[in-house]
Amino acid sequence: MQHIWAATCLTTFLLVGLANAADQAQKEDVAKGKAEVLEKKASFKGSKTLPTPAQIITKPQAQSVDATGEEPLEDAITCLARTIYWEANRKDDAEMEAIAYVVMNRLGHKGFPNTICGVVKQGHEQGACQFSWWCDGRPDGAREEEPYSHAKEIARKALNRQLKDRSDGALYFHHRKVTPNWSNEYIRTIDVGEHVFYKPAGGKAK
Repeated sequence: MQHIWAATCLTTFLLVGLANAADQAQKEDVAKGKAEVLEKKASFKGSKTLPTPAQIITKPQAQSVDATGEEPLEDAITCLARTIYWEANRKDDAEMEAIAYVVMNRLGHKGFPNTICGVVKQGHEQGACQFSWWCDGRPDGAREEEPYSHAKEIARKALNRQLKDRSDGALYFHHRKVTPNWSNEYIRTIDVGEHVFYKPAGGKAK
């Protein structure tokens, strides 16, 4: 009887585990599909259309994406969340949101790609690129679970159009400790946390 009970418990445990894995996979697929729709909406220049309730990415759906922090950079949530995670001070929500919006503002803007991953990976992984974490030669995985989870939540809200644009329409930013040559060519919009944000005069991106 004891063997039968143990076998029954093991079978139940395995079935629950499989069901949970299937549920997570379904949430991940739904989240990626919604994110693709939302980035397409955002890429239309001047589009102010808010997502419908059915299009909004929920928190559990967003958290199911890139659960290990090591997945390939192939979907909008992962690419945006990793950029927030690596570029911003992870303890400053305003800074994280401002950097998220630089990516969102670039979508569909002249001179930038029409997808979030395209924006993030514009340039070359080794050498000249738009975001330093992408071409610094270091591993791109997110190593800290809680900060990365928070970065995914900010990415979710940015895609859902649930955040204020704290960058004030910026397309560029740099750390306070550096002064790149291009900073003189653009209009300074705002300082947030450790970063300074800019937009081009006349709306022309470089």
